[in-house]
Amino acid sequence: MEPIRCCRSCGEPDLETVLELGEMPLADALVPAAAAAEPEARHPLTVVSCGKCGLLQLRETVSPDTLYRRDYPYFSSFLPALLRHTRANVEELIRERGLGASSQVVELASNDGYLLQYYARAGVPVLGIDPASGPAQAARERGIPTREAFFGLELARALRDEGLAADVIHANNVLAHVPDLNGFVQGIAQLLKPEGVASIEVPHVLELVAGCEFDTIYHEHLCYFSLHALRELFSRHGLVISDVRQLTIHGGSLRLYATHGGRESDAVARIVEQERSAALTRADGYRAFAEQVRALRRELLSLLRELKRDGARIAAYGAAAKGATLVNYVGIGPDLVDFVVDRNAHKHGRLMPGQRLPIHPPERLLAEQPDYTLLLAWNFRDEVLEQQRAYRQRGGRFIVPVPWPEIV
Repeated sequence: MEPIRCCRSCGEPDLETVLELGEMPLADALVPAAAAAEPEARHPLTVVSCGKCGLLQLRETVSPDTLYRRDYPYFSSFLPALLRHTRANVEELIRERGLGASSQVVELASNDGYLLQYYARAGVPVLGIDPASGPAQAARERGIPTREAFFGLELARALRDEGLAADVIHANNVLAHVPDLNGFVQGIAQLLKPEGVASIEVPHVLELVAGCEFDTIYHEHLCYFSLHALRELFSRHGLVISDVRQLTIHGGSLRLYATHGGRESDAVARIVEQERSAALTRADGYRAFAEQVRALRRELLSLLRELKRDGARIAAYGAAAKGATLVNYVGIGPDLVDFVVDRNAHKHGRLMPGQRLPIHPPERLLAEQPDYTLLLAWNFRDEVLEQQRAYRQRGGRFIVPVPWPEIV
């Protein structure tokens, strides 16, 4: 695996190291219980910043075929908060853009059809594009036409040759996963009708830094976007970020509305100015963040060790990729945490990568009633605390690790 020598977006060779998380397993590479004793691949996880466009990105790239064309365990439909979020987005676009039976919606990284199902129910033609066979098959089983492929300029041109053009393109939480940013955005420009709109959601690096959300850094996430860097990327391919919204989902995200023409809204300039004020358009603005990450690691490890010394039993909630980064970087193994629970049935009976913590259904919390549960899925804090009301009423408490360890 060769490190990049220039920025993934603008090609600038001036890259400065911001944070080194060490040799890490692939965050979504869950381990079958039968393979518990087998070694697993580890790769460097190093974050760098571009000296020209300010893009925060990984120095190393793991092959997309390795990441997504294996037994990929992420199924979006297991996240009720995400379903509510996407349904509201879909209903708004149907209403505001007058979408109907003669329209065409395309989603890039469509997963198990969690978003496109709401268009299909409203009679709007859809096409999903996703390279992961498990989620793609789940989407087809719920009636969502899905092409199993990676999206880029070549596929966009092939779809146009087939006569397909999109009134709306969705690309939620996928841009950060793309090695070829320019080819991906070129593909959007190619596939989008002249009057169409691309609705694109990305975690916002401003919130990542402010909330010390270091666990969102893993090999699948190659980039961590500021609006400043995104504006330059999209304009390079003839697209205007005509509007942007700040969202709370996933610890703080941006929803961009990209079009072939028009002017930027005042919100675009306002958010870019926020980023400049936080010094996130240059590498030295991330130094305090890196130190905070190291301090959080020391504090969380100290807290867990103290609780164990006092005889506490500790579990964890959320076997997602962010949880894998957190437990491996901090060093949270079976000596500190007995097991992890997760609502995604595709993960049950497997082990988290690296630390090999066993994964069970959430009902295990009530069955065993551990004293504390480390909330790895802190980005769904309110929803999880409500779901686990019975566990809490029996005396169970949650440890929220980000932005700073807290017991609730």
